[in-house]
Amino acid sequence: MTSPIKKTNIIKVLLADDHHLVRNGIKLLLDKYEDIEVVGEGANGQDILDELEKYGDGIDLVIADINMPEIDGLELTARLKKDYPGIKIIILSMLDHEKYLTLAFKAGVDAYLLKSINKEELLFAIRQVAGGSFYLCTELSHQLLKKSLWSWSTSQHHLNTDIEFSEREIEILNLIAEGYTNVEIAEKLFTSKRTVEGHRLQMISKTGVRNTAALIKFCLTNGILI
Repeated sequence: MTSPIKKTNIIKVLLADDHHLVRNGIKLLLDKYEDIEVVGEGANGQDILDELEKYGDGIDLVIADINMPEIDGLELTARLKKDYPGIKIIILSMLDHEKYLTLAFKAGVDAYLLKSINKEELLFAIRQVAGGSFYLCTELSHQLLKKSLWSWSTSQHHLNTDIEFSEREIEILNLIAEGYTNVEIAEKLFTSKRTVEGHRLQMISKTGVRNTAALIKFCLTNGILI
């Protein structure tokens, strides 16, 4: 197929999202910048593949959601990496669970962004990816760093106490410290409210403290939480 002639230094973009308002908002934002041009859009991965029949390798970058009908963002990524390996792919999603990051980068995405990012970070990510770099949005980077620090804390910081906590208990402790309720913690960890409450009471019993606030203070003081 014949690729259209590209303007020098113009990043040509296709948008894929099943919400028209989202696509329209991104397009209006990107159209303000001379180095980025949205040349097509679609409500699902199949629409993008159809667009590529017209543009081929003339496209630099695809911005896609994960949850879309017919062909979702992950399947679209795999198809693009196979048939159009030169095209960069940015996932823009509400999904912040680590499993989606893993699946996306395994599929071959070049960046993963949450829809909560501001316009400056979106523009930065587009330009970084177009230049050949990988990118993970700041919020997710902080989440992964925090999880890494939690793991280090559980393995290294029991020097100050003989009390041992399981990985799940550490997860619950950190969420309690961030102000989440038992119901919210249960939803985040895909478990029941009763199970969360059971872990909380067990940790209070282990440490010999009187309540949840004292539990958090104890864990911070002894390096179990950082």
